[in-house]
Amino acid sequence: MGQVTGRTVRLATPADAGVVARLLFDFNTEFESPTPTAEDFTPRFARLLARDDVLVVLAEEDGRPTGFGYLTLRPTPYGDGPLAQLEELYVVPALRDGGIGTALLTRAVDEVLARGAIEMHINVDEVDTDTRRFYERHGFTNIQPGEDYRMLCYIREL
Repeated sequence: MGQVTGRTVRLATPADAGVVARLLFDFNTEFESPTPTAEDFTPRFARLLARDDVLVVLAEEDGRPTGFGYLTLRPTPYGDGPLAQLEELYVVPALRDGGIGTALLTRAVDEVLARGAIEMHINVDEVDTDTRRFYERHGFTNIQPGEDYRMLCYIREL
């Protein structure tokens, strides 16, 4: 278990689905994103957390949740291990800038490395400069080695 200043970071289990659901709902609500309810998220997380290709790292202090990172793994022909995608990373607003995000990201990287991942992808809004700086501080980049242009992510709702 990872620890930072008395806080623990552990892997969530299906039994934590309601806690993770509430954190994701709070995250979406904070940023005024359309969101299902925490009650809608709960059974989905229960199913997802039972899978081998999905993991959630959960930060707690004295048994209270303080943040989470949600990751997926997918196969790729570019290597023998999976690609990891950090889908969400959230720290309770009042507790930000206290090392929880770093502890979550560190544990997330350790966990996907243990599963043989060859690369981790993270999508960040261009205008979110603080978040971009956070990931860059931890070695992530949006420029391929040897290139001078940024990578972009395109999406389409289906």
